[in-house]
Amino acid sequence: MNPTIELLKSHRSVRKFTDQKIPHELLRELVSAGQAAASSNHVQAYSVIHVTTPAKREQIAELAGGQGYIASASDFLVFCADMKRPTEASDRTGANVVRGMTEQLLVASVDTALMAQNVAVAAESEGLGICYIGGIRNNPQAVSELLELPDHVYPVFGMCIGHPAHDPDVKPRLPVEAILKEDRYTDDREQVDAYDDEMQRYYGERTGGTKDTNWSKSLGPLFDTKLRPHMRDFLVKRGFEMK
Repeated sequence: MNPTIELLKSHRSVRKFTDQKIPHELLRELVSAGQAAASSNHVQAYSVIHVTTPAKREQIAELAGGQGYIASASDFLVFCADMKRPTEASDRTGANVVRGMTEQLLVASVDTALMAQNVAVAAESEGLGICYIGGIRNNPQAVSELLELPDHVYPVFGMCIGHPAHDPDVKPRLPVEAILKEDRYTDDREQVDAYDDEMQRYYGERTGGTKDTNWSKSLGPLFDTKLRPHMRDFLVKRGFEMK
């Protein structure tokens, strides 16, 4: 493997950080690297909120389900899908701007995810650790109010960044054979069964035998309830009407 592929395949979520701070100049470089990601039609439909006030970080940690590392990481970023900036820029040229289209929501969400992943890889290339925080969507309205987000902007996820205070194992991924399909969609049950066996061993070894589960079983909480049913109404109220 070349160093870039090796770095990508060594990713793991870091949830314990040292007290060492990241220089602000480096943080700006990480965000700049994020901006180099592909963007649909060069819309760049994202904004990043660098949350520096300790009280705000504590509030977000609580809103996200009690994730204390939001407060303890050197830096915490909230990545926002932003259709306010590009639609207003288009407005100023005299264009007849139509807002609230489903495709605009998809473009902004995808742009934000691509940009954030560039930030994550850039941070890891500097020896830093990161952890995505999807839990901010548990209470997206409260997070939006706390960060004073305007209409047509919504918080997609957060990211903790800092110097790792632990070295967690890389979590196994699905076999490439389950993901990479030739010419058509094919059944991958055999690969999933093998992967479940691998994940069963992984969880058992990581927890000293106290966690008895696998990949398929771990998906239960995501699919046996209506996960975050508030999101559709929230997005519509933010101006993402999904027309």
